[in-house]
Amino acid sequence: MEGIVFNIQKFSIHDGPGIRTTVFLKGCPLHCKWCANPESQSPHIQIIRDDDLCIHCHHCQKICPKQAILEDLNITSACDGCLTCVNECPVHALSYEGKKMSVEDVVKICLQDRDFYEESGGGVTISGGEGMMQPPFVKALVTALKEEHIHVAIETTGYASEQVFQELAPLFDLLLFDVKHYDDAKHQEGTGVTHQLIDSNMRYAIAHHIPLLARIPVIPGFNDSLEDAKGLAAYLLSCQIDKVQLLPFHQMGENKYVKLHRNYAYTNVKAYHEEDLNEYADIFRKQGVNAFFHTEKS
Repeated sequence: MEGIVFNIQKFSIHDGPGIRTTVFLKGCPLHCKWCANPESQSPHIQIIRDDDLCIHCHHCQKICPKQAILEDLNITSACDGCLTCVNECPVHALSYEGKKMSVEDVVKICLQDRDFYEESGGGVTISGGEGMMQPPFVKALVTALKEEHIHVAIETTGYASEQVFQELAPLFDLLLFDVKHYDDAKHQEGTGVTHQLIDSNMRYAIAHHIPLLARIPVIPGFNDSLEDAKGLAAYLLSCQIDKVQLLPFHQMGENKYVKLHRNYAYTNVKAYHEEDLNEYADIFRKQGVNAFFHTEKS
């Protein structure tokens, strides 16, 4: 069983309890304008060109086994991620995001830090992208990790078919469940999808007592007003959620858009820090929702 992984990050401390290894999978049904991992959105292996190095020799087009590379470096559906173009680029202008990995290979890497998990109460977190976009691989991976008695969490948008969500969600020890907005039109404007399916899946998890931590990325101009805070707090309470982690907007993904030759909607938008959101967080607390930041204990 293979999946497409674009990063495995060790010693993660913000992706669930304790010290964790975070496995980032390719593919996401959302296209959030502020996404910090734009390379995660496509489910396919992506070829990336450094324009400062490229000499436009077109060698990559000539040697592509499936003639998948077009002149502007667009990749057709025929590309299978063989990386011939990357390996044979004469000036090393090409790189790639994502690679095929077996369940066994991923588990082997994760188990290298078993001692840290045991000492800190940590484990492995599946992230992305959206981990539930690769259901067979995720199911096999989580099953293998659980056989090793590893705590497994997932960072999820909640946007998966009800069938897939109901099959996968109970496998996890913790769902780190993003809540972007309570308003359906606003949600679609910022992410490209409506909120209805996400809401349905979150309520399913709560009704079936699947451990869940709601998290809100606080995004300038999208959900950062005090009115937004009031609406989000009321929404969480309607779902019987009384605790939420606030994730201040940051700019750490901006350079990735340049490499991917994509426009970034939040260029030059100031990042948020915890002290900028004290009044915002207080709105939740006043309505009975324990709002905390990632450096605080819940």
